Amino acid sequence: MEIRIGIINTGRELSFDTGASAEEVRTQVAAALEQSASHVSFADVKGNSYIVPTANLAYIELGTEESRRVGFVA
Repeated sequence: MEIRIGIINTGRELSFDTGASAEEVRTQVAAALEQSASHVSFADVKGNSYIVPTANLAYIELGTEESRRVGFVA
């Protein structure tokens, strides 16, 4: 699933693919915001880690969990 994160005062967004489901990401972010955590961390499918300060979150866009089709569709 693709995640795109907008960060306040930054012209670019953070975009990566993760193996977590949309519901897992949603509950992780909601828990961090409810507990007033200073940051939320994510891991992508390649093993990279991302730590984003919760105070600077503008938005989080969760893509579809459906895999992309390759080739031609008739």
